[in-house]
Amino acid sequence: MLTAVDLKLQAEATTPVACTCPLRPCAGWESFTEDRWHKEQMQALGTLRDPDVYQPKAEEHHPSGTRYASTDAPIAVNFFPYNLCDVFACATCNKVLLRYTEFGGYYVDHRVREVDAQLVV
Repeated sequence: MLTAVDLKLQAEATTPVACTCPLRPCAGWESFTEDRWHKEQMQALGTLRDPDVYQPKAEEHHPSGTRYASTDAPIAVNFFPYNLCDVFACATCNKVLLRYTEFGGYYVDHRVREVDAQLVV
């Protein structure tokens, strides 16, 4: 399990480069289909999900008035949706990525967001 400090250090330790993978830029939360997730180039770094918490809180953290999809929204690891995320690094572009799956009544939506170290709180 990774902490906010771990996540920030991981993101600071990389220098992202241009990538041709089909995820596209994802500074804010982006939906994607499994065919756009090239698992062979994604290295699992850890998780933000606490295995001892059965039902993570659904409260978001936006002290400056940002919203869920804002590219400048804080990455607050103890709040939704970050508390549901696994953390990956792309072997092609070095980006550190957060991934979780949103489950609705009749849908499953995979989501991804690139980690900006300056936004980790």
